[in-house]
Amino acid sequence: MWSLRAKYSKEKKLFNFIKNVLGFYPGNISLYRLALTHKSAASESFKGILHSNERLEFLGDAILGSVIGEYLYKKYPLKDEGFLTEMRSRIVNRVHLNKLAINLGLKDYLISNIQNFTPTSSIYGDSFEALIGAIFLDKGYKFTRNIIINRIVKYHIDVDLLQNTEVNFKSRLLEWAQKEKKEVQFNVVEESTSRYPKLYTVELLLNNEIISSGQDFSIKKAEQNAAETALQKLI
Repeated sequence: MWSLRAKYSKEKKLFNFIKNVLGFYPGNISLYRLALTHKSAASESFKGILHSNERLEFLGDAILGSVIGEYLYKKYPLKDEGFLTEMRSRIVNRVHLNKLAINLGLKDYLISNIQNFTPTSSIYGDSFEALIGAIFLDKGYKFTRNIIINRIVKYHIDVDLLQNTEVNFKSRLLEWAQKEKKEVQFNVVEESTSRYPKLYTVELLLNNEIISSGQDFSIKKAEQNAAETALQKLI
C-alpha cells in the first residue's frame, strides 16, 4: 500500500510539473516517466531491451530538429543554408539543451542511479529530447510543434542572443583535451575544386584516431564544425 501511494505521489508531481511548465495535461503519464528514466535506472524489458529513455531521446531529437529548422526558416527568410544550419546547431547542441533542461526543472524529476553527474554530462539535455519524444507520441506532431515554439522557444530560448553569440567550439575542445591530456589534430582532407568558393573538409583526430569531420567554405569554420561534432560525442 505504501509503495502504491509513493508511486501515485511521484506521478502526481510529474503530472503537475508538465501542466505548470509546459501548459497541458499529459495523457499517458507513463511515457513522460519513461522519458525521464536514465539507462542507469532502467529495467530490462522484452528480449533484453532496457526500458529507458534512449529510444524516446532518438525520436525527440528528430522532432526537435525538424521543428527548430522550420522555425528558423520562417524567422530568417533572407538567410542562407549555412546560417540556418549553424543557428539550429546552436539551439539543439548538448550544452545548450542541458542548460535549458535545468532551467525547466527537469533535473528534479530525473530517475537515475548515478550519484554525481560530471559538469559536462549530457544527461539533462538527453532527457529533454526524450520528453519531446514523449509529447509527440502522446499528442502528435502538430501539438508538439506548438509546445516547442510557444512554450519552449518563446519563453526559454533567446534566439537573437544566440545569433549574436560567437561559440568557439575549437577552443572549448582544446581546453577539454588539455585537461584530459589528449592530443588534438585538425587535417584538411579535401578541397572541392569543382566549385567556387572552395568547400573544405576537415578531419579531427584525437590521439591519432578520427573522431569527427566538418565542412565549410573556410578552413576555420570547417574546424569549428568538426570540433562541435566532437564535443557532442565526447561530453
